[in-house]
Amino acid sequence: MDAAYMKFVLPAAAALGFTVVLLIARSIVYRILHTWANRTSTQVDDIVIESTRNASILVAVAVGIHLGLSFSGIPDRHMEYLGRILRVIIILAATFASATLAGKLFTNYIQKSRIPIPTTGLAYGILKGTIFVIGFLIILTDLGISIAPLITALGVGGLAVALALQDTLANLFAGVHILMEKSIRIGDFIKLETGQEGYVDDITWRTTRIRMLPNNIVVIPNNKLAQSVVTNYSLPEQATLLYVPVSVAYSAEPESVEAILIDEVKKAIGEVPSLLGKPEPGVLFVPGFGESSLDFTLVCTIAELPAQNRVLHELRKRILARLKKEGIEIPYPQRTVHLRDERDRT
Repeated sequence: MDAAYMKFVLPAAAALGFTVVLLIARSIVYRILHTWANRTSTQVDDIVIESTRNASILVAVAVGIHLGLSFSGIPDRHMEYLGRILRVIIILAATFASATLAGKLFTNYIQKSRIPIPTTGLAYGILKGTIFVIGFLIILTDLGISIAPLITALGVGGLAVALALQDTLANLFAGVHILMEKSIRIGDFIKLETGQEGYVDDITWRTTRIRMLPNNIVVIPNNKLAQSVVTNYSLPEQATLLYVPVSVAYSAEPESVEAILIDEVKKAIGEVPSLLGKPEPGVLFVPGFGESSLDFTLVCTIAELPAQNRVLHELRKRILARLKKEGIEIPYPQRTVHLRDERDRT
């Protein structure tokens, strides 16, 4: 009974004791760290603490079990296998903690920098996937498995997979290229050469999703998007010029029409959403003379292109009401027709 006690009960009690002590020490350390993190203005320390909190429990249990088993009479050969298992558990815990930490730091950086990249998507998946692959290779190395043949096999197999998945890989690399080049960013308002236009909603590993103004989604393969002619209305900035054509009768004075248009736009600034006062609005007298009217173009600035229809709606109503009030006519197209009597030729 004493031998059995020494062989099984004592190591189990030692493992339990070490585990409890480590968990208590971990709890105390994390309380101190949490109190310290609350006093700082940065969120990085809070992210580090939260990302490693769960993994630290697994590490504490694995280390406690390993210390307890070291007091047992288990042969060294078995002890080596158990040690490898515990090390794998620790590496897995560290890998998951690192991936979680990297993902949260990436999200925090994107939100603070206001960079138009989705916090979940292609870039986020590549970041976490790279960490998991590194952790997997470390586990194989710790288990004594040479990764050189595996890399060679992956190279040969990867070539076969690449040939079979040409379209998928082309979309993947096109998506990476789009993100790195930053010519198309999340939140940008773009127009495709096919005429479709909308906001870039997300760039994933295979497709780019564009949310159109009617609130439906257009899904475009990254490879086709990279090869298309795309107009980005958000670069170099979102503010853009708005042109409002206005035609009046020949009896109107051009200076009066110009003053009226400028006055109406300035009154609308602050009342019409998305209409900006800088740069100053202007009026262009269209070169040449219309068949039945004098043609002007009112030039003003709006915050973003999708607001053009709302702004045009309001400005046209105000301009029409003002022209009627000032007695300025908006003419209909006119033609002068001369009738010739064929009898005069005889």
